[in-house]
Amino acid sequence: MNYSQSEAYLQSFTDYEQVSGTTYAPLGYSLEHVKQLLRRIGSPHRRRKTIHIAGTKGKGSIAAMIARVLTVSGYKTGLYTSPHLHVLRERIKVDDRMISSSEFSALVTDLKPYFDAVGSFSPCQRLSFFEALTVLAFAYFRQREVEFQVLEVGLGGRLDATNVVAPQVCVIAPISRDHMQVLGDSVDKIAFEKAGIIKAGSVVVSSPQVAGVASVIREVSCARGARLIQVGRDVIWHEVNATLSYQSFVVECALGSIPVTIPLLGDFQVENATVAVATLAALSVQGYNISREDIIQGLSCVQWPGRFQILHRHPFLVVDGAHNVESMRRLVENLKASFCYDHIYLILGVSQDKDIAGIVQELLVLSSRVIVTQSHHPRAASPFVLSAEFSRRAIDTRIIPAVCDALDQVSHEASPEDVICITGSLFVVAEALDHVRRVALFTP
Repeated sequence: MNYSQSEAYLQSFTDYEQVSGTTYAPLGYSLEHVKQLLRRIGSPHRRRKTIHIAGTKGKGSIAAMIARVLTVSGYKTGLYTSPHLHVLRERIKVDDRMISSSEFSALVTDLKPYFDAVGSFSPCQRLSFFEALTVLAFAYFRQREVEFQVLEVGLGGRLDATNVVAPQVCVIAPISRDHMQVLGDSVDKIAFEKAGIIKAGSVVVSSPQVAGVASVIREVSCARGARLIQVGRDVIWHEVNATLSYQSFVVECALGSIPVTIPLLGDFQVENATVAVATLAALSVQGYNISREDIIQGLSCVQWPGRFQILHRHPFLVVDGAHNVESMRRLVENLKASFCYDHIYLILGVSQDKDIAGIVQELLVLSSRVIVTQSHHPRAASPFVLSAEFSRRAIDTRIIPAVCDALDQVSHEASPEDVICITGSLFVVAEALDHVRRVALFTP
């Protein structure tokens, strides 16, 4: 198979990222078919040191930070994240280099007989797109002989396809309400699903959490004999200096005081970086060769696009993948704290399975210049639904269905003293990034 055929083959499996209103874990679901499939190809997931990361938001950033430092420390490191911004291969990387088209297609060709055979040894379970891609990632990391694999959970944790590993450190990023139709109708139920990655006797690093979530993580850690490190209590950060190019701060951890500078913006990235430092310090204590200097160097050059990213100045063009109520609240706070402006133009597109009313409510204080749009993703909410939510709150909107058209129009209206913010979904952000790369905006 060539690359396009390989990707088409994987897409023939059910892709819950593309389908709204369905569950990734129907009654009676287990990971046994994934485990058996992995055993049939030699259990590649068991032969690497592993960092496993769950959470509602920030887990991709934390994963990218940890992987970068491990690479700087001299370890060949695999990184598995989701979703992607532009091409599927972005999800599988070794030392910051994504899997090539030829490597991808060769692996799919090799694994196809095993994927096709799942129904024969597990007739009650069907392989999903994410499960197949996860197995492919494990196989690729074995092929490249990586020493560490940093894995971002796709959805939930307890029943996620990545939850077949025995990690050195389990990381729980901030948890808030999201995917409630799948993971549960309360933040405590969601926390229980996320905490499902915690293994007996492991080390757990948790981001600062609301009280109910923190309680669940403590209870699960205690029940499984896992050592819990809580950022904000056991590991802290202070002396934050933020500009529109970088953020500097000091982290107090098991390795002492570490001065950190990251080229990522937003106060949430300071928190995420502290979680990454806490994880890396825990690895160092376990005997892995990770120094303070490695942490400083690795974090200074980490990249993770689409999260409070400035694409242009005068006017400022900011993209952010905020997609639930809590992340939208943080976005509003960071926009107000970071910029002085005459007006903010908001270009918003969200997925239909999100709390649209809650997201809109958070944005009311930000701007009355709202353009609602829609990505090409199958789960994208209609801009007319978004417009109706704003109208109920006496805010008029403009409906421009295509992201590129919305961006073109606003770029001609905004003055150099304005801010344009594109948000609501990583899929909307991805289309904006693609358009900015193709077209010279903000020119006379």
